[in-house]
Amino acid sequence: MKDVFIVGSKGIPAKYGGFETFVDNLVSRQVNKNIKYHVACMTFEKDKKCYDYHRAECQKINVPNIGGAKAIIYDLKALNWSLKKIKQENLKNGIIYILACRIGPFLHKYIKKFHEYGFEIWVNPDGHEWKRAKWSKPVREYWKLSERLMVKNSDFLICDSKTIEKYIPRTTFIAYGADVKNSSLVKNDDIVKNWYNKFDIKLDKYFLIVGRFVPENNYETMIREFVNSNVNNDLVVITNVEKNKFYDELKEKTHFDRDSRIKFVGTVYDQQLLKFIREHALAYIHGHSVGGTNPSLLEALSSTKINLLYDVSFNREVAKNGARYWSTKNGDLSNLINNSDALNSYDIDKLDELSTNRIVSHYSWDKIIKDYEYVLRVKK
Repeated sequence: MKDVFIVGSKGIPAKYGGFETFVDNLVSRQVNKNIKYHVACMTFEKDKKCYDYHRAECQKINVPNIGGAKAIIYDLKALNWSLKKIKQENLKNGIIYILACRIGPFLHKYIKKFHEYGFEIWVNPDGHEWKRAKWSKPVREYWKLSERLMVKNSDFLICDSKTIEKYIPRTTFIAYGADVKNSSLVKNDDIVKNWYNKFDIKLDKYFLIVGRFVPENNYETMIREFVNSNVNNDLVVITNVEKNKFYDELKEKTHFDRDSRIKFVGTVYDQQLLKFIREHALAYIHGHSVGGTNPSLLEALSSTKINLLYDVSFNREVAKNGARYWSTKNGDLSNLINNSDALNSYDIDKLDELSTNRIVSHYSWDKIIKDYEYVLRVKK
């Protein structure tokens, strides 16, 4: 039996987030029963309960809710739990798989301890966290140092983007996955009708954005360009919007509050409802500028017929010719929006076929789980 401890996701079952969705699928779609998963799960409550989820041992790790630093504390406490579990049960020759590079300055003190039991340290470096605009300069410097130290001290590196693979040598590429099945919901289901009626949204008549409400996801460009477009459709924005400084600056620069077409609708945690919303969008607009393979992009390519993507290597690597691309140049995206609304059914179906085939051939969860289980069992 190969014991695999997963550190760095917020926990499972997944509610939101790329790493959480990945871990959920890794354990719920498990094929090889000779792998035992142990998953750290963050909680702000004083609850250290352990529970089972699809045969995975899930341990709640209590942390103080103190902003960005809580993620570092969480990872360190999760490593302490992993080491204690290994010692208590005398586990041998397993893997500690750390998602993201938050604890680089502290990792060296753990390596020898885990190696004594034959456990390797594996790291998924995520994608350029130190480039994210939401962080202050000192925090970005910390993330950059932390990434360098984790890459240096790990035994094995896995990345979900070939662009990251080029940036960080000696990584092994295993893609992120997407669910290629259609939503289980139909338009007459109450949950569907209630959601569309609540926001006065018409099926198949809206443009869609899904993603974290942060500057590097190009909200300013996407909203400005939509405001300047000629379409009569709504722009539905599914995000964890906070009325903070970024929100106020965005409103001041784009005046989106004066455009009745633009609808911030909050988050959607029901995955079947979110998939239905994607399937019935006229087009999806994706503005992510940093990171590896983005989960919301994969889901959109799998579900939405027309995809309009910010033109960076991460996005082109995934979508290839199954999408259309835009820059931050004035008029570039608004022209694509106008053009998308005017596409004939043949061109729409062709884009839909190309994007769906791209997911089926390279990013289906069945393929990703097979790739992961191979390296988890074979690599040593």
